[in-house]
Amino acid sequence: MKKTLQTLCLALFTVCASWFGTQQAIAEVVGSYDVVVYGGTSAAITAAVQAAKMGKTVAVVSPDKHLGGLSSGGLGATDSGNRTVVGGLSREFYHRLWQYYQRDEAWTFQKMPRENGIPGQGGRGIDNATETMWVFEPSVAEKIFEGFVSEYKIPVYKSELLDREKGVVKDDASIASITTLSGKTFKGKYFIDATYEGDLMAAANVTYVTGREANAQYGESLNGVQVGHAVSHQFSGFVDPYVEKGKPESGLLPFVHEKINAKDGEADDFIQAYCLRMCLTNDPKNMVPIEKPENYNELDYELLLRSIEAGQKIFMTFSPMPNYKTDSNNNKAVSTDYIGGNYNYPDGSYEEREAIYEAHRNWQQGLLWTLQHNERVPENIRKQHLAWGLAKDEFVDNGNWPKQLYVREARRMKSDFVVSERHLRYIDETLRPIGMGSYNMDSHNIQRYVAIDSEGRATVRNEGDVQVNPGGPYPIDYGAIIPPKKECDNLLVPVCVSCTHIAFGSIRMEPVFMILGQSAATAACLSIDANVAPQDLDYEILRQRLLDDGQVLEYNDPNSSRILSKKLPGVVVDNSKARVNGEWISGNSIPKYADMDYLHDDNKEKDGKYVLFEFEGLKPGAVYDCRVSYSRHANRATNIPVEANSDVMKIEAVVNQQKEPDIDGLFVSIGLLRVGDDGKANVKISAENTNGYVIVDAVQLLPQTNNL
Repeated sequence: MKKTLQTLCLALFTVCASWFGTQQAIAEVVGSYDVVVYGGTSAAITAAVQAAKMGKTVAVVSPDKHLGGLSSGGLGATDSGNRTVVGGLSREFYHRLWQYYQRDEAWTFQKMPRENGIPGQGGRGIDNATETMWVFEPSVAEKIFEGFVSEYKIPVYKSELLDREKGVVKDDASIASITTLSGKTFKGKYFIDATYEGDLMAAANVTYVTGREANAQYGESLNGVQVGHAVSHQFSGFVDPYVEKGKPESGLLPFVHEKINAKDGEADDFIQAYCLRMCLTNDPKNMVPIEKPENYNELDYELLLRSIEAGQKIFMTFSPMPNYKTDSNNNKAVSTDYIGGNYNYPDGSYEEREAIYEAHRNWQQGLLWTLQHNERVPENIRKQHLAWGLAKDEFVDNGNWPKQLYVREARRMKSDFVVSERHLRYIDETLRPIGMGSYNMDSHNIQRYVAIDSEGRATVRNEGDVQVNPGGPYPIDYGAIIPPKKECDNLLVPVCVSCTHIAFGSIRMEPVFMILGQSAATAACLSIDANVAPQDLDYEILRQRLLDDGQVLEYNDPNSSRILSKKLPGVVVDNSKARVNGEWISGNSIPKYADMDYLHDDNKEKDGKYVLFEFEGLKPGAVYDCRVSYSRHANRATNIPVEANSDVMKIEAVVNQQKEPDIDGLFVSIGLLRVGDDGKANVKISAENTNGYVIVDAVQLLPQTNNL
């Protein structure tokens, strides 16, 4: 009888527990929305605001405690590029900042500066002509984002981390709901992943990549391993890589690799460096001194100390923000970038990411303390840095340190359309623009390695830095933010977009993320109205709504330094399709040039160096004006040998590249060339015995009506 009673009680308990569990699960469903935005970044907020403006129900599920991502996380020196292409809600954000700082009470520690009195990265920091402000305090940016969600009555659920293992429920290719680690479930018709990490995208089983693609994969010039381009933020002198100088057996210094495991342009899995964008101040009334980290290890900063011995004098930026504050970022060889400390971040667990964040914060705190107090640091450098401390009124719930790690790159979606360097340079077409970017193709250093200097000594070098202007503003295709339909048909991804590493290096700027966030929400809302997947949305409808809402989709620059070879008359072969002998270096710093870049010989090791342009399919017997292109400069060679050959004749010429090209400022003619019956020709440009830099860009064969 007793056993039977126990059995009945157990059964009753099980039924009750099951019932209460079911009720608890029901209670944990927060709601069902037209659009669910996962993320607390600037892109997340503009996406949510746009959905609300279009009359849709929307919720923001933020893994972060504070809204705004990097824009409120210390990055106040906006990487704006060409500001004329910043439109829509992104521009509205910078306008609201301007409005805020028009008030005298906004200037708590300094007087309001005179007209345009704070410099910015892309122009004036305070631009009264356009009523925009591009430099700002982190706490003020957060107020603007909070003002957006309050104005549009958008529900925001903060500190809600997605359950990445089982929190995404899909019905075939559609996401039905997402659940956070706290147990909150959000149902939605459409979802937007606006995180820097792409966690929702990955948990929904959308294909993604990390690291660097090989140049050959998408026909690029700046992707993959970059030793040749890594000239900025580089060691300026000899820096011994070993724990005990000159003794390899003592081991390598922390963060230094023995070698690079790939050649220039080849792929690898490494990630460009992260840091924290520190908000410092030199105002004693608002300053918190830098304390020595509890786990400080001087060996971690031996590389810094040796770089100082080699001549490094600058260690970070002090970009001025309002109220005597800074946005302090990486600058020079050893700086705030914790190079190599983030490789496991993109796919890391939340615990692993938190440990990576702490390691970055600890590195920067130790860096500042070393610069201020270590006796091996020259007194003038110590004195300079002792003037700075953390801003007391910023990041008050995190010891005055930004909580947002500068995730310059993590996962990138791999969709049916992949934006590459070629799209940024207009070589490949962008048919469905949803916004524009304009910043440099910018990759921070990725690794440190042991190289051999000119004196045969082992020395430390940085690898991975690229800073190349794409040539002006460029459109970003709608395909960059939509996954393959078979993988997910109700998700948009405006941050971890489908693009290559080097293209993302330009796209990854906060104004652009806000632009893409708004465009993603617009596409989601229009897809709801049309009852279609975003992949099937009529682009013309999307385009018109984006324009109506102030987005900028195209830019015409008559002064662009880039000339597209496909738009030139005749037959043009660019250097990217030529045969190269010897070591030539890509460049595009001096206009004009065809397509992506030009090549130069670095004015070194000229013996046997040449570039051969080969033509096929020409009209047999026809005569062509043979032209070569280059960009003029005073350091160019004046005696460059050029040879053109066909089956029936040869032209030999000498080109002076210190003279301006007389055909459209781009080409010079070396003569008329008749083609033989095989329809082939070639042009060889040599560096042999030249007296300066040799530029090789493109060769044009223009058909002539006259005969030789």
